[in-house]
Amino acid sequence: MPRRPDPPGTDGVLVMAKPVGPTSHDVVALARRLSGVRRIGHGGTLDPFASGVLPLFLGFATRLVEFHLGDEKAYRATVCFGASSTTDDLDGELQPFDVPSGGPASVGRQAVEATLARFLGPQDQRPPAYSAIQVGGRRAYDLARAGTPPDLALRRIEIRGLELVEWDDRDPERPIAIVDVTCSAGTYVRALARDLGATVGSAAYLGGLVRTRSGPFRLDDALTLDDLRAAAARSEGVASLLRPADAGLDAIPLIRLDPDEVEDARKGRFVRPAHGLGDAPEGSLVRLAGPDGRLAGIGRRTGHRILPDKMSAAAP
Repeated sequence: MPRRPDPPGTDGVLVMAKPVGPTSHDVVALARRLSGVRRIGHGGTLDPFASGVLPLFLGFATRLVEFHLGDEKAYRATVCFGASSTTDDLDGELQPFDVPSGGPASVGRQAVEATLARFLGPQDQRPPAYSAIQVGGRRAYDLARAGTPPDLALRRIEIRGLELVEWDDRDPERPIAIVDVTCSAGTYVRALARDLGATVGSAAYLGGLVRTRSGPFRLDDALTLDDLRAAAARSEGVASLLRPADAGLDAIPLIRLDPDEVEDARKGRFVRPAHGLGDAPEGSLVRLAGPDGRLAGIGRRTGHRILPDKMSAAAP
């Protein structure tokens, strides 16, 4: 039996605010059920204990997810000192830190603030043993659970901003820091918490995490699950909440095409736009819009022509 097509008008981006508890897959499954759209991708997994902005890409927009994979991320992290975790976060088994003889009895705010600057910039980071990285065809967390945690290779990441915004030392042996983090894609904030603890001569784990930004998508502008349910109950449905399929891709030049040029591009033919190439550099990616201004696809400038790549289907 052929798969049913997605409902019309459901190509676009939903910027969701994932709460603590559900998995990222749970949010995708809810959006799929309420929208009737089969093809949905998301812009970076959040663990169940984490919350924050989770962009969902529906329909044709799923083909554009790759252009968001390198998006910068921002988080508000709760770093708990005085103990380590097998998973580097609150979901693991906690082990209190044994203060070495002659060592400091507790971690102080000034020491943490002074240490944050050492983590700024490009660096190599060792991912947590409990991560989804593939090792010999198996997930690292499966190996760790089986008692053989893998020795994961260092990964190049970049920490672009670190700011201590709150310090709680009501329990001096287990102080808590709230830290704002801006980082490159692929950064493990729980590994950052682990390494921060070790650097100040203690131990630490990630006790909470809120993703406040994913590329251009901000938590302040995100939709709640209740927003999604309410829209689905209205006649206009979830489609009324969608941003355009190319939302967040403003850095890619936009080129307008005539209807016949859109049709040629959909057939994979080179296109020489009648309205010109604008300021698109040679060899650059370009967004291709039809006469109505809606995204028709992505191409690449080659000389005076456009080589189409990812094109949307023609409207029924």
